[in-house]
Amino acid sequence: MAQVKIENVTKNFGRFEAVKDFSLEIEDGEFIVLVGPSGCGKTTLLRMVAGLETVTSGEIHIDNTEVTHMPAKKRDIAMVFQNYALYPHMNVYDNLAFALKLRKMPKAEIKEVVKKTADLLGIGDFVNRLPNQLSGGQKQRVALGRAIVRQPKVFLFDEPLSNLDAKLRVSMRAEILDIHQRLNNTSIYVTHDQLEAMTMGTRIIIMKDGVVQQNGTPKEIYKHPANKFVAGFMGSPAMNVMPCTIKEEAGNLMAVNKGMNLTIPADQADRLKPYVNQDLYMGLRPEHITDSVVGDQKKNGSAFKAFVRLVEPLGSEQLIHLEAEGDRFIARIDPRSLINYGETLEFYARMESATFFDGKTEERIV
Repeated sequence: MAQVKIENVTKNFGRFEAVKDFSLEIEDGEFIVLVGPSGCGKTTLLRMVAGLETVTSGEIHIDNTEVTHMPAKKRDIAMVFQNYALYPHMNVYDNLAFALKLRKMPKAEIKEVVKKTADLLGIGDFVNRLPNQLSGGQKQRVALGRAIVRQPKVFLFDEPLSNLDAKLRVSMRAEILDIHQRLNNTSIYVTHDQLEAMTMGTRIIIMKDGVVQQNGTPKEIYKHPANKFVAGFMGSPAMNVMPCTIKEEAGNLMAVNKGMNLTIPADQADRLKPYVNQDLYMGLRPEHITDSVVGDQKKNGSAFKAFVRLVEPLGSEQLIHLEAEGDRFIARIDPRSLINYGETLEFYARMESATFFDGKTEERIV
């Protein structure tokens, strides 16, 4: 496997700048996930690493070798595409063996490598089938197998699970991670699905409009989003973000909006004092809004009333869609709580877990 170093890479399509001054160092064996909305530049960046798109400016290094202008076939990478990209006239065995035959590897060695890879992926019983005789999950395993047999320095994944149904995506996600842990391969994985990003990446790179918004571990990004965009993009459901004004009342700092008047804990208040009488954004994860008193929530003035717009029972939890004076948000509530549509109830915000963003720059303050 290998390190990957991307230095100040930019990609222009005419006057449109798809990727802007992107830099990233990937260590040997890391599983890096590029995530963001459609059009953010993540696939363009992946294709530049693969050599399928030219670089407007900047450099790309793989294993200490500059490959910026090197043809794709010389970069020693393997790519798994969204649409499988299997040869329809070849059976599974020949699809897996194709790259090895081009290398003029001995037949016995090809047979051994293909068998080992097919068994690893659980497709050993399908090697004589054509692609049109396979299910979507089986086709994706073959596509993954074609990458594995080449034993490349870097694996590239371009939204490989987006064509699969929800249940199959979960199982394939686990299989890709299992294979990564066994092979310890350096991987770059592109997705627009933030749940895939959170569960798969050793590090996540969040992009918007060709610019990196945050680079960190899933835990770092979930607990400490760099800005309002990241907070609203990552998480399922995403963080509730609502406007508020910081007020000082009787020596306490309060986060105030039309439907809430919430006391800010002392450890956060020190950093928010410069923002008194300023408009900010307050973020609360769904699990930080409860329907019962936890600790000293009520004493600290974290109660508010909200109208129940929708109840989503999910078995182990229920998602409650709330509205308070025009602000809409979601609470993750214990399934034993009896909450019904149309009720106006008292809820509590765990303000020690609240995040605040600058009202103008939208960068995180605390």
